[in-house]
Amino acid sequence: MKKILIFLWTLLDPLYFRFTRLDYIYHPSHKNTRSIFRIRLISYKGKTFTLSDHTTIHKQDLVIKIHLHNIRLIQDTHDIKNDIPKARYVYREVQRSLPLLAGYLQHHDKTEQIKGIMGITTMNKGCGRLGFDLFDIPYPFYKWMKMIPFMGIRLLSAQTPSFSDLLKKQPKYIFMSKDKLLSTYKTRDDTPS
Repeated sequence: MKKILIFLWTLLDPLYFRFTRLDYIYHPSHKNTRSIFRIRLISYKGKTFTLSDHTTIHKQDLVIKIHLHNIRLIQDTHDIKNDIPKARYVYREVQRSLPLLAGYLQHHDKTEQIKGIMGITTMNKGCGRLGFDLFDIPYPFYKWMKMIPFMGIRLLSAQTPSFSDLLKKQPKYIFMSKDKLLSTYKTRDDTPS
């Protein structure tokens, strides 16, 4: 059953990508190499958050919303039987993709207006080491609406998912300011397309 659901998701993913107006970030010197992120420039709609570097994200600020390419991660880690090596794989993919995101942000037409990056995740461990600030989602209904897709992802990616495990992993906002992203991850060769 899992294989059928993954196959269907793989078929439907390009439609999701198109309808949500996401973009890929490509490696500057390897045009066939994509970042694990799919991104979209948005006007932030939530409550005000102050990040650890004192950057404040307000309602209507421009941010780049990052989405992990979940079906790709599920396919890439399908043969890994233990959740710890899977988590390490995801961590490394995110770590490899952040310099590409920094390059993208640095060369974006609206660089000056963009305040930072944000996402929503249930993989909270390791986010701080990557430079993200984590915040609870203050809107209960929105939080539970986000739980539904995360439960599906967890069911498809875990070897032996349990209901209690699904409920323990609460989604959280992650943010990183533009300055922190650029100072931590910018490289000289970043010219993504």
